[in-house]
Amino acid sequence: MNFTEKLHNVVNKNQSLLCVGLDVAVERLPAHVRGRENPALEFARNIVEATADLVCAYKLNFAFYEAMGAGGWETLRRILEVIPADIATIGDAKRGDIGNTSEMYARAIFEDLGFDAATAAPFMGRDSVQPFLDRREKCTFFLTLTSNPGARDFLYLDVGGKPFYEKVAETVVNWNENGNCGFVVGATHPEELAGIRETVGDAPILIPGIGAQGGSVEASVRAGCSARGDGAIFNVSRGVIYASDGEDYADAARNRAMEIRNEINKYRRG
Repeated sequence: MNFTEKLHNVVNKNQSLLCVGLDVAVERLPAHVRGRENPALEFARNIVEATADLVCAYKLNFAFYEAMGAGGWETLRRILEVIPADIATIGDAKRGDIGNTSEMYARAIFEDLGFDAATAAPFMGRDSVQPFLDRREKCTFFLTLTSNPGARDFLYLDVGGKPFYEKVAETVVNWNENGNCGFVVGATHPEELAGIRETVGDAPILIPGIGAQGGSVEASVRAGCSARGDGAIFNVSRGVIYASDGEDYADAARNRAMEIRNEINKYRRG
């Protein structure tokens, strides 16, 4: 089963386009968890158990685990093991380098860790991400228009009469011979998101930025979903996993995830 099929199945099963980002920072965990043997693992396991029937994917940002030191990689691996097999997993590593290095990145994310999808930066050109493109059963989400304010420093620069982000989207569409390319577009840019959706057709778009970053759910759903009402994955991290800093954190995360899933569904077509 390839990524597209897996995503389609879980979206229909859970009636959800919500992805929860398991970006675990130990200093933000509830006080009663911090003293445990592996607080990040315990916290993430409880979040997954509380939300697994409400999501289509979990995204793990590698930076949060790399910052844990020697044990961080093993913690990431063990969190992956508690995620139900039918839910899509996205390794948010934002990789991209010369070909032989990129091959090692792809091997680590897809073969060693077993993620279903990854994020990558396309800005060094096709050869820098070819090893990701070669994994036909996997999906790679390419940074296209990010949700942060600094996106305007480069991604709106004029390139032959078009903004750079639009050129990125068009170029990645041309790389998509295997149907395994996706796009990362922030919810903080709904008008641009609508244009990118038109450019990329039914390809999946990973959409961060609703919640803590202030993106509108309604605007991003209407702009980002395909004509069938799918094809978009809305990532929320802090807004779900840190919904409470008390002993009820898992229940609070579930309640918040349910609210966001239902709000997304309210505006979906199809």
